[in-house]
Amino acid sequence: MPDFSRTAAALRAAVFICLFATPCIAFAFELEGEMVQGGILFGKAEPGSAVSLDGREIMVSESGHFVIGFGRDETGERTLSVRDADGATQTRLLEIQKREYRIERVDGLPPKTVTPDPEALERIRNDAALVGQARALRENRDDYTGGFAWPAKGRISGVYGSQRVLNGEPRRPHFGLDIAAPTGSPVYAPAAGTITMAHPDLYYSGGTVILDHGQGLSSTFLHMSKLHVKKDQVVQQGELIGEIGATGRASGPHLDWRMNWLDKRVDPQVLVDGIPEETEL
Repeated sequence: MPDFSRTAAALRAAVFICLFATPCIAFAFELEGEMVQGGILFGKAEPGSAVSLDGREIMVSESGHFVIGFGRDETGERTLSVRDADGATQTRLLEIQKREYRIERVDGLPPKTVTPDPEALERIRNDAALVGQARALRENRDDYTGGFAWPAKGRISGVYGSQRVLNGEPRRPHFGLDIAAPTGSPVYAPAAGTITMAHPDLYYSGGTVILDHGQGLSSTFLHMSKLHVKKDQVVQQGELIGEIGATGRASGPHLDWRMNWLDKRVDPQVLVDGIPEETEL
């Protein structure tokens, strides 16, 4: 889990409520992470606290843990409010910092490689509905507090936020972290959670697994050649969930690891240290 004992790394906040002729009462909550586009913040408040972001209630576990994510292009300030069990409230402004993303321009491609045909579009819409249903299944668990590890070993071949401009037309940004490795290389759960989707063949992503870490934070694993888990299965960090492949729309064998917090696409690389070649799973 995030190490809240590292005071230099944690973003700390406290509020002191002093009543006339009574001692001061203090409560505090902690945040760890980066307030950047694609970033993820892990919070810890007193048990029984209520948390909201811009007035929208956020899930808080019985132990007081909560999580917040920021989208790729999100800007400006967000208002975080924490109310303890006695009704004392603290408000903090979260200012999201901008990032620079890699932009690649590719011209001269045949039109059919840029725009799918009508039959493919229908399948894509159906796939998107299945993925949306899987990501909507969230519970007030905090499996993410056990921390994250690299799900595979290999070469980083693609990063979050990058974007291609094909034949002059901007395409959707890449929301994942690509790890290139031979077909059949193992893919492990980077953190504990519950499998909400295990589909062998989606149009774009091929063999796809979605792993819910709790409170709307989920990992998605794309292009796998083989799946080793089933829907509703509970897995622990480091458990084998599949094998790297090149299924779906992929130019070569790799794992595309994506993460969501609710409807926001966040960057999984902010949760792991080093590079995957050097990580023991």
